Amino acid sequence: MLKFYYAPKTCALAAHLALEHIGEPYEAIRLDFGSQAQRSAEYLSINPKGRVPALVTEEGILTETPALLLYLCQRSPQAGLAPLENIFATAKMQAVNSYLCATVHVAHAHRLRGIRWADDPVAIEAMKKKVPQSMGDAMALIENGMLEGPWVMGEQYTVADMYLFTIATWLEGDSVDLSKLPRVIAHRERMAKDPRVQRVLALYA
Repeated sequence: MLKFYYAPKTCALAAHLALEHIGEPYEAIRLDFGSQAQRSAEYLSINPKGRVPALVTEEGILTETPALLLYLCQRSPQAGLAPLENIFATAKMQAVNSYLCATVHVAHAHRLRGIRWADDPVAIEAMKKKVPQSMGDAMALIENGMLEGPWVMGEQYTVADMYLFTIATWLEGDSVDLSKLPRVIAHRERMAKDPRVQRVLALYA
């Protein structure tokens, strides 16, 4: 059985939603970041990065959200969570996931994790102040281009929707102007109505 490590208020939600959608049995293990469980020797033996998500499979351990999302799509192609029959469309989906991972998530992290990039308190505070703009600009690209509608890839619901939903739940905390993102917010509200999404969200409360 797959074993999945997650923590509330993290990007692990995206892969967790994918697990719920494919319908395969899995064990979800919640880490308490408040007690630094992600830094325990036990967890570091699973993921030396000390972060979530981590997915333990029969073949080994996987980390990094874009990798987990594609793996789950390929593991359970019958779930139809990626346009696997079209290599260009799959690459296009991965381009969105990569942007969410490498650009949008990093912009968000400057509010809470500035110490990763600087030691100077003034520099860290400057990074925090920049987040509403940097996150807003990044999400504007999604609003006005990447989100084809009604789903990220147009008519097909994919794991990119789960990743976008995850990051969209952070927007209020990042003080992003939601009035400029009506399509992103409509997408978030549509996702939140899915019973499978609601089941997973209950674990993150």
